[in-house]
Amino acid sequence: MATLTIRNLPDEVHRALRMRAAQMGRSTEAEVRLVLEASVKPPQRLRLGTALAELGQQAGLTKQDVEALESARDKTPAQPMRLE
Repeated sequence: MATLTIRNLPDEVHRALRMRAAQMGRSTEAEVRLVLEASVKPPQRLRLGTALAELGQQAGLTKQDVEALESARDKTPAQPMRLE
């Protein structure tokens, strides 16, 4: 796991984090981890796989439709670019 050092954190912010952690029965470090995770990975964020599955359901795609698309797909390996 990574380690993060935060410099020049205002005293008021540190105090507020400590108070919030104490109210929740957690360490300040655990509270900071939760705050950071919630800010960059909110539960309501759009996930591509979920969005595509919902789109397919709305369009009425069936398993047979997906299988037909898979069989028609070109599976030839790509050739690397030549920079000569």
